[in-house]
Amino acid sequence: MTTTTLKRRNFLKGAGLAAVAGTVAAPAIAQSSPEIRWRLTSSFPKSLDTIFGTAETFAKYMSEATDGKFQIQVFAPGEIVGGLQALDAVQNGAVECAHTPVYFYTGKEPALGLGTGIPFGLNARQQHSWWHFAGGKDLINDVLARFNAVSFACGNSGTQMGGFFRKEINTVDDLKGLKFRIGGLGGQVLAKLGVVPQQVAPGDVYPALERGTLDAAEFVGPYDDEKLGFLKVAKYYYAPGWWEGGAMLHLVVNQQKYSELPKHYQAILFHACEAANNWMLAKYDAVNGAALRRMVGAGAELRTFSPAIMEASLKAANEYYAELSTKSPDFKKGYDSMVAYRNDVLPWWQLNEYAFDTFMIRTRGRA
Repeated sequence: MTTTTLKRRNFLKGAGLAAVAGTVAAPAIAQSSPEIRWRLTSSFPKSLDTIFGTAETFAKYMSEATDGKFQIQVFAPGEIVGGLQALDAVQNGAVECAHTPVYFYTGKEPALGLGTGIPFGLNARQQHSWWHFAGGKDLINDVLARFNAVSFACGNSGTQMGGFFRKEINTVDDLKGLKFRIGGLGGQVLAKLGVVPQQVAPGDVYPALERGTLDAAEFVGPYDDEKLGFLKVAKYYYAPGWWEGGAMLHLVVNQQKYSELPKHYQAILFHACEAANNWMLAKYDAVNGAALRRMVGAGAELRTFSPAIMEASLKAANEYYAELSTKSPDFKKGYDSMVAYRNDVLPWWQLNEYAFDTFMIRTRGRA
């Protein structure tokens, strides 16, 4: 037998094995990477291209990472359910998932406020760190399991603004009777100071402020506030939004639908959420400054909450958390975890991050 003949037989033998392997592997791959179609309801209107766009960005990442096999259609509030009913829709299976801040649902369980962030809590980086490395994820998902859901960090606004007010707020007494659109636990804290908190879906805030059924409204920050047109009906723009030092959004997924996913699809979903989380925070950092300058040029009058208001608000917050801790074991567990984490990281933050930022702010005109 010649060398050429041997090579030919070996080639044919190898090709035959490859063909057999192909007939076995192809169906296995198809089975492990099924075509999936999900619906996602967002709590935010399409006009807010960053916060609504985060859900669209997440869906794009899912499609790209699965060669188009995992498609997620994103719906605005009102197209399937209202913005404040997103968790209910996930729980009952009306949709497979939602993009929403879980603090919208503190009426179901106060501990959910910790998932998004509580007044005088954590900034964006600290919230994300607490979520992944200090027990936050498990605490919140233990609660959401009662609502047939599991959540993933999927966006952060950074520290929010304090909102637009129709009149100046100089003293604690000026807060009494103020009808203020505010989400999460911040409204309950301010209620202790006389505010009348209103939880209004984002798309309904402007008309309520225009009609005077609201005296003030906070949403996210300059970029979105400009789009929502608050400056047209309220000119005093306050900072900081101490109730949302770093507001985390979540992808909330129906538990059964998530459990049915192949493991590698579950992994892709997690990483797509993390990528969308980074996209949202980076986008807001890029656009808020210019939006603030435009609004100041258009007549917005910037104000900061007085030290007296800040101190009174902090005192009210601590009192409220003590009350919640006696009523909700889940809240107490989560709050104690968050406080311990905050106490641990703030000295490092003060020494390094804060020192660097304050120096750069003070010297920014020298470059």
